[in-house]
Amino acid sequence: MKKILIILLFKISIFSYAQNDGWNITVDDNSEYTGIALANGRIGMLSSKNPLEIQHVVLNNVYDVDPNLEVSQVLHGMNFGNLDMYIDGEKIDSSNISNWKQTLNLKEAVLTTYFSFKNKADISYSVYALRNLPYSGYLDVKVNAKENISLKVSGKILTPEEYQKPKNSYEVLRDVETTMPILQSVADSPFGKHTVSTSATFIWHDINSSREHQRPELIHEVKSDHENTLSFEKKISKGESSEFAWAGSICTTKNFSDPVSESERMAIYNLLNSKEVLIGQHTSAWEDLWKGDIIIEGDLKSQQDVRLALYHLYAFARGDSNLSIAPMGLSLQTPYNGHIFWDTELWMFPPLLLLNQDIARSLVNYRSDRLEPAIKRAINYGYDGAMFPWESDDTGEEATPPFALTGPFEHHITADIGIAFWNYYRVTQNKEWLREKGYPLMKEVADFWVSRVSPYDDGSYSINNVVGANEFAPNVNDNAFTNGAAKTVLEYARLAAEELDITPNPKWQEVSSGIKILKFENGVTREHADYDGEIIKQADVNLLSYPLNVVNNKEEIIKDLEYYEPKLSPEGPAMGKAIFAILYARLGDSENAYRLFKESYIPNQQAPFGALSEVATSNFSYFATGAGGMLQTVLFGFGGLEITKNGIEQKNPILPEEWKSLTLKGIGPDNKTFKIDP
Repeated sequence: MKKILIILLFKISIFSYAQNDGWNITVDDNSEYTGIALANGRIGMLSSKNPLEIQHVVLNNVYDVDPNLEVSQVLHGMNFGNLDMYIDGEKIDSSNISNWKQTLNLKEAVLTTYFSFKNKADISYSVYALRNLPYSGYLDVKVNAKENISLKVSGKILTPEEYQKPKNSYEVLRDVETTMPILQSVADSPFGKHTVSTSATFIWHDINSSREHQRPELIHEVKSDHENTLSFEKKISKGESSEFAWAGSICTTKNFSDPVSESERMAIYNLLNSKEVLIGQHTSAWEDLWKGDIIIEGDLKSQQDVRLALYHLYAFARGDSNLSIAPMGLSLQTPYNGHIFWDTELWMFPPLLLLNQDIARSLVNYRSDRLEPAIKRAINYGYDGAMFPWESDDTGEEATPPFALTGPFEHHITADIGIAFWNYYRVTQNKEWLREKGYPLMKEVADFWVSRVSPYDDGSYSINNVVGANEFAPNVNDNAFTNGAAKTVLEYARLAAEELDITPNPKWQEVSSGIKILKFENGVTREHADYDGEIIKQADVNLLSYPLNVVNNKEEIIKDLEYYEPKLSPEGPAMGKAIFAILYARLGDSENAYRLFKESYIPNQQAPFGALSEVATSNFSYFATGAGGMLQTVLFGFGGLEITKNGIEQKNPILPEEWKSLTLKGIGPDNKTFKIDP
């Protein structure tokens, strides 16, 4: 215990933010820097410590297939988020600036960077992934002159080196007196699956940017096949300022039949709308998102951490997309290639289901839209029903690398999806959705498990040769979580049928009742048939108590908690201890619940913002799965919320002594508020 506390205190000391505010995280030390994502559910831009720079742009659900890796990979798009700035002929970079700081405004989803250039100018710029324009990003820049200065700014479109057939252009489009200067780069994705087009333009806030005689002269230069630039120069007198924006839009053949023209139209739309309109709509969209919020009084560090987690889940998804969320969201291409795993249904979906049913609907619809490939996959492996892939891309087919045993054998994903579907119905009571999308998928899922089990003469059933949640133990029989998830989804399919006045397949209940849950002689649930106390990757058995409620006797829950917590690998993923925290909270043990809540994510935070990595020994961020686990601890543990046949109910909330109060806002379709006081 002492060692754990020392680690936690050390990590907390690293993230003593320059500004402690429930909505703003301000940092002024970039000696260690893991970027933060600005995203809108379609594109994600990863921040950089370097001035006027974005590390890369990630395109949601746009995949290319690498024949060498034998796997699809989400695309890094063209990077339109970088500017080169010169003052009196000297280029600004990390070596010649001072007073650097960045503020992430969670409420408005904007990252603002501030710095000084010598004694000549103070510069600030704000980066937006526009929520209202999901294929556009917006950099808003302000230069305050402390002396008379000559300013030169170059906007850039950087095409990744691995892209094919790059074409770079600049054109001033005209319609009567309106002129529209558009920088554009077009190329094929690295392996030729998609055409990608990016268009960008400068916008000056104090003039009519569409009038050629009012704006500065623009100079086009193609510096290489992969760097397309547009520049202007301007004199600024001492005490005066210059404000302008650089806006870019990126489109691909995944989403548009003519991405070249469409990216131009979007750039023109940005050009010919005021900053007040564009940013106002963006801010308003985020204001709607934050109607679902978590307010912690008395512990600002926890408040920032929880809001940062919720911000990322909101940023990585959209209610109008029917897309899902990858483990790293829209922050990184690797690891996991932007594929969709059980991480969505088991970890990220539950908090979103409580706080934003529009986004939750997109997540379940992503799966129902890919039901047919899952049915074909079941046939290909000799089963009935639908067998969903462990890793899914835009095709809905298996996208796991061939060497990984999880692809052919981690079958609990199919149950996880069916469980999420029933929970979506229980919360929304949307019977039309259940009839058209929910039940058709749940029926196929149930039929899969009936064909997947192995029967015994005594009426029991085993599920053999699987990879469970504990992926350290491949190809095992009667894995606890797999069996528990199958039991649960078979029962949920029966309930869904009855809800629609459909006679359920009697085999569903028979198999559900007969699936084995193994026990040691002392009553501890056994993880699988050959399990004998080995170190585990993450919670497996304990998932039977939450969220499955298969093991629901208090004495058994405690036995499983005490047995398996010491077995958790220190190299395990961030969300592992969240399950233990939830269970202790539901048992009324706030001390252990809070300890495990902190242990579930603090060691995984990366400087300077506290972005979560999957494991404490890496800095791949942002790990959205870990965010889901953290948020579930607050909502379903401390908050006492449960999803029941009656919808969302509060049963046994408990407040950590470190908090003065906990308020959960915008819960469920009725936008209820729950407040937990001491």
